[in-house]
Amino acid sequence: MKWSEISIHTTNEAIEPISNILHEAGASGVVIEDPLELTKEREDQFGEIYQLNPDDYPEEGVMIKAYLPVNSFLGETVDAIKESINNLIIHDIDLGLNKVTISEVNEEEWATAWKKYYNPVKISEKFTIVPTWEIYEPVSSDELIIELDPGMAFGTGTHPTTVMCIQALEKTVRPGDRVIDVGTGSGVLSIAAAMLGAEDVRAYDLDEVAVASAKLNIKLNKVNERVVVSQNNLLDGVEENSADVIVANILAEVILRFTNDVARVVKPGGSFIASGIIQPKKDLVKDALMDSGFEILETILMEDWVAIIAKRK
Repeated sequence: MKWSEISIHTTNEAIEPISNILHEAGASGVVIEDPLELTKEREDQFGEIYQLNPDDYPEEGVMIKAYLPVNSFLGETVDAIKESINNLIIHDIDLGLNKVTISEVNEEEWATAWKKYYNPVKISEKFTIVPTWEIYEPVSSDELIIELDPGMAFGTGTHPTTVMCIQALEKTVRPGDRVIDVGTGSGVLSIAAAMLGAEDVRAYDLDEVAVASAKLNIKLNKVNERVVVSQNNLLDGVEENSADVIVANILAEVILRFTNDVARVVKPGGSFIASGIIQPKKDLVKDALMDSGFEILETILMEDWVAIIAKRK
C-alpha cells in the first residue's frame, strides 16, 4: 500500500491548530520537527538519553508531518487541508512560510519513519524504556529494562503522564500486590508493576488494538505469567476490594466518571494512581477523589501534566 507524506513548514504558534486539521483529515498521528528541541534544556535527574540529529530538523520554523493513504480522494483531502490551514489567518495565527509539500512513501517506510525519534530513555530511579530495535547495555545491575514496541497507535512510554505513573508505581507497589491497569495502551504500566513485584496484574482497555499491542509487549518482557490483558470498559464488572493498587493513565474527564468504581474495587488502604490530567483539571479530580473516600497523598507535576497518588481511607 502507498502512503502520502504531507509536510507543512510553519511556526510554533500554528502547531496545535494544524495538527488538529491533520487529525480531522484522517491522519492517525503527526510528527513535529522543531529545531528548538536541539537546544532545549532538560532535567538530567535520571540520566535521560537523547540522540537528536540536527539534519532531521528545519533551520527555522517547524515542520509538521502526517501520513495519509494514497486513494482516489487524496487530492481533495490535501486541498481541504491547505484551505483549512490558510483559513487560520482569519484567527491571526502566524503561519510562517506555510509551505506544503507532498511525497509518496511505501508502507514499510511509513511504518518505520517515526522510529528515529524514539531512543532509550531512563525515566525513573529504576526504569529505562528501550525500543525493541535498539541495543542497550544496562548502566547498573539493579536497572529495570522495559522493551517496548509501541507501533503507530500507542505511546512510547516516555510521555510525562506515563513517566509520572511509573515513578508513582515505584512508590506504591509491593511484592505480592494485585494491580489493575485501566486503559493499558501499550501495556507499559502493567509491565512496570510486574517488574516491581506485583503478583497479579490485570490490564484493561476498551480498544481491541490496544489489547493486542499490550499482549505483545507483555510477552516480549516475559511477564505474561503474571499479567492478564483483556478488553473491558474501565472497571465494569470487576470484583470489589480486589486490588491493592489501581493505575489509570487516561483523561481527567474519564477519571471523574469512575472514582466511585475505583473506591469500590481497591482495598481499604489501597492506592489509586491517576494520570493524564492537565493542570487546570487538577483540583476537579482531587475533589472527586476525596468525595469518593480517598485521601490525597501526593501530587506529581511534569510539564503541563499532573499525576495524583491517593489512598482509600
